[in-house]
Amino acid sequence: MKKFKVGVIGLGLRGAWWACEMLTALPYVEITALCDLYEDRLEKSAAAIREKTGKEVPLLTRDYRALIRSDEVDTVLVLSGWGNHFDAAIRCMKAGKPVGMEVGGAYSVQQCYELVRTYEETETPFMLLENCCYGETEMTVTDMARKGLFGTIVHCDGGYCHEMRNTLAGINRDRHYRVSEYIHRNCESYPTHELGPIAKLLNIGNGNRFVSLVSMSSKAAGMKDFLADKENPYRGVDYAQGDIFTTLIKCAGGETVRITLDTTLPRYYSRDFTVRGTGGMYEERTNSVYFDNNEAHAKKHGSWKEEWGNMEKYMEEYRHPLWDEYRKDGIQGNHGGMDYLVISAFFDALDQGLPMPIDVYDAVSWMVVTALSEQSVALGSMPVAFPDFTGGRWMEKKQPVNSKYNLL
Repeated sequence: MKKFKVGVIGLGLRGAWWACEMLTALPYVEITALCDLYEDRLEKSAAAIREKTGKEVPLLTRDYRALIRSDEVDTVLVLSGWGNHFDAAIRCMKAGKPVGMEVGGAYSVQQCYELVRTYEETETPFMLLENCCYGETEMTVTDMARKGLFGTIVHCDGGYCHEMRNTLAGINRDRHYRVSEYIHRNCESYPTHELGPIAKLLNIGNGNRFVSLVSMSSKAAGMKDFLADKENPYRGVDYAQGDIFTTLIKCAGGETVRITLDTTLPRYYSRDFTVRGTGGMYEERTNSVYFDNNEAHAKKHGSWKEEWGNMEKYMEEYRHPLWDEYRKDGIQGNHGGMDYLVISAFFDALDQGLPMPIDVYDAVSWMVVTALSEQSVALGSMPVAFPDFTGGRWMEKKQPVNSKYNLL
């Protein structure tokens, strides 16, 4: 694989880990520029990279536009806060520099159209770095669905169910941008972790598409109650973001999807990945598979708790080939190995000149949920239509590419 001169925008918790730990371990990556608003983050990351590689990072800057313009950089990773993603990615494509963009939500439909127009005008490679599309369970269950093991798929569930009260209050880490979003907005602000794998399973953009959504929000009490007895600058603040935010999506193929944002009440972590079909189901909450034609399953349908965790058995038989290979070679990186796979997929596509496995149309179809859900709630949970960012090309079935990272 050829060498890539990579600039990293954003050195918060994820950006710093990616730059200092994961990217420095990739032999085909040379980190040639770093950008962050905070000098201490720049200095700390540059020192860590120097210690890992023995090389100085040529450019340290607080201006992401300077990083994009730099001749030291031929590829950019946008790992900054949500508000910066679209502008930075658009500038990268206009500069002719391939870009991998971190996940989040869109602030407007117009933003999404601008991203698509820029890609279509420049044809600069773009990939959304949605690591959960490369999760072992998500990939394996999707492969099982494509083999027909669940029959005709009718419905999927997913969620970003991640208790974040300490993070939002700045108790465990400082300078976290997400708290401002929760104070001012009420929406499905972080949809892609759960929706990305579901969209791939349902062939969204590949013969199917999201047609409309309806969102509903609970009241916002979690953060205010959590901080009521703590010395904190956010104590007493009224939050706009409801504690439980639910979105229902209708697909052109007739399937339905339910996703949930659940981050400000006490709970365990889950992406709530669930697949329902005419022949069976998978459920993350119990990590179990139920098949309609399985006599043993039928006998236990009323006492299913005994079968919780049975996916481990089925994983041995049906594990996705990429993960089978990955386990044999040794899992690397953070988030259970997903980060390593998604960044490897990005550079593999660049090196081979292949279409990105999570392209610009995927990105806007998933990220626009944030803007549309905000509209729906503001209108009293009225249905809101999805734009067709492909101009009708979603009806055309794509051919899988010759890459182990293929998601079609």
